[in-house]
This record gives sequence, C-alpha cells and structure tokens, in this order.
Amino acid sequence: MARLRRYFLTGIVVAAPVLLTAYIAWGTITWIDGLVTPLIPRQYLPDAYLPFTIPGVGLVVMLIAFTLVGWVAAGLAGRTLVRLGEAIVGRMPVIRGVYSAIKQVFETLFTQSSQSFRQVVLIEFPRRGAWSLGFVTGTTAGEVGRRLGSTSGAELINVFIPTTPNPTSGFLMFVPRSELHFLDMSVEDGLKMLVSVGLVTPLDPAHLPVPE
Repeated sequence: MARLRRYFLTGIVVAAPVLLTAYIAWGTITWIDGLVTPLIPRQYLPDAYLPFTIPGVGLVVMLIAFTLVGWVAAGLAGRTLVRLGEAIVGRMPVIRGVYSAIKQVFETLFTQSSQSFRQVVLIEFPRRGAWSLGFVTGTTAGEVGRRLGSTSGAELINVFIPTTPNPTSGFLMFVPRSELHFLDMSVEDGLKMLVSVGLVTPLDPAHLPVPE
C-alpha cells in the first residue's frame, strides 16, 4: 500500500502540471476563437470546407492582425492615425483616464527597451526581520520621486510586492535602493516561488556548476 501510494503521488506530480497547462492553453485558445471567429466571413474559415473544426484559427488571425497593426503604426500614416485617435480619446473625460492607464501598463510590459520586472529583490516587509520577494518596476520619478527624493536624499526604486499564491495583486512600494537586496534569480523563478508558496525553491546560481 505504501508503494501504491507513492506511485499515486508521483503520478499526480508528473501529470497534474501537464494537464493543467493543457487545460489553460485550450481554454485560452477556445476563448480567443470565440471572440475572433464570428468576425471572419464564413467562406474564409476552414470549417466551411472541412468536416471538422480546426482550433486556433482565431488565435492565428489575431496574431496576424496585431502584427499588421504594428507594421502600419510604425509608418508615418499610422503614427498620424494613432495621434489623431489619441487626441479624440483625450477629449473624453472618463475614457481618457482608463486608456492612459492601460496604455502605460502595456508599454511597460511589452516595450523591448523597458527594464521593468527584470530584477527580483528582497525587502523587509511587512515588518522588520520579515522578508518578502519583490520585483523592481523602475526608478521612482515624477512628483512622487521629487517629493520623496528631496526628503530622503536617496535614490528610490519602485518595487511591486505581489501576494501569494495570486501574484496579480500586491503592494507598490517606493524604497531606497540601499534597503533592497538584489537577487540573481530570474523573474520566472521568483514567480514560481511565489505561486508555490515557497514549495518550489530555485537553485542558487552561486552553487551551479560552471560550464566548461
């Protein structure tokens, strides 16, 4: 019975990540297909000529559409249209605030020159002697940086401290650089440690064998 129990637990450890990943991927593809496929004329869908449904058509169309939009926006005419659209949105009292916030978040996450979410740090939070994982999102600037910098006289860093096991919520802290411990672990390893509530501990880079 002990051996069967061990085999059962091993099977869960091996199969559960694969099944959950496949389930999330399938759900995402199905959701995107449900949004995009109704917008495509029936004669352009493979389903109109095949006796079965091909999943992922909507995802492929969405990727191509985003690429084309980026290509058009990179040109002079595209930039003019973008500025015109943003000028129109900027005249809408409520929508302009929502658009501005969403745009800044996406620019921070997807701009190649951005250094946000590229470093994992340790910070004393929520009290002295207790440490939490945080992610550097940039240098504190704007009015917050001016007011706090003039008071403390130190360089301040924006640190996002996510909650566990749900890292989509958390706290934004403005912390002096001297109070942070910068780690060598990657952002992916830091997220794994958070989501697993510490059950998954990344290997220490200092103890990894040096490749010959």
